[in-house]
Amino acid sequence: MGDALIEARGLTKQFGDLTAVDAIDFSVDRGESFGFLGPNGAGKTSTMRMIGAVSPISAGTLQVLGLDPMVRGPELRGRLGVVPQENNLDEELTAAENLMMYGRYFGYSRNVLAERTGELLDFVQLAEKRDAKVQALSGGMKRRLTIARGLINDPEMLILDEPTTGLDPQARHILWDRLYRLKQEGVTLIITTHYMDEAEQLCDRLVVMDKAQIVAEGSPLELIEHHSRREVVEVRYPPGVLDDIAEHLEGIAKRTEVLADRALLYTDDAEATVHEIGEIGVEPETILVRRSTLEDVFLRLTGRTLVD
Repeated sequence: MGDALIEARGLTKQFGDLTAVDAIDFSVDRGESFGFLGPNGAGKTSTMRMIGAVSPISAGTLQVLGLDPMVRGPELRGRLGVVPQENNLDEELTAAENLMMYGRYFGYSRNVLAERTGELLDFVQLAEKRDAKVQALSGGMKRRLTIARGLINDPEMLILDEPTTGLDPQARHILWDRLYRLKQEGVTLIITTHYMDEAEQLCDRLVVMDKAQIVAEGSPLELIEHHSRREVVEVRYPPGVLDDIAEHLEGIAKRTEVLADRALLYTDDAEATVHEIGEIGVEPETILVRRSTLEDVFLRLTGRTLVD
């Protein structure tokens, strides 16, 4: 396995007739921040549960930290940190008590846990809230406390399921900073997220999953370069006009996507594309030039249809 902490080959998860994960291959290196992106039902959570040794694999092979989760699950879980999508903290206990109680599951003494709790509360910037009950904390504070709890056993790898869902921008950025610091300290991060900007900020490498399979893999920059273009020109026209001129927009850029309310033109030369749009002779209501993002890649690979 070399330096790979996770090695999956043909990894499959089935629930009766439903194939939730369909023979996927991937590996995660030590110290890497690795992401799973995909719409609801793509297989992300099922994959994470197999990695975390809480759900048995149906077929294929999986090695995590050099161990087989099917055989040495308890040992493996003791070496992992898990941050679930829901905080599931004990609301009636204080921040410090939540960490102390959770740490007891790993067999630490009270003295060791007291020291570890103080260090972690400092790390997630909650030292002043150590004696506050969880029910009095804000959503961002609860999320940071949940991450501190996932670190109580000094894990070699931290699994985070939608780490910043529901948080305001300020809380998200504070959390990103804490996760970046963990990565600098050598902790391997496994992340699922619906936020494309989060994936671009945190992930060295990621896979995009759709319909139980991996449809793309690479760094955020590699995915953008391979599946999109350097720039995107968004043009909006008055109601009814876009249908009439859609055919004239085709061919102006490397790829053109006509939506209900606007057209997206993917190009390597936005200035030239804007000029050619002007040559059509119909004045747009607005023109926006922006860089191509991971969201453009995600929507191209998985579609724009809402998945329930």
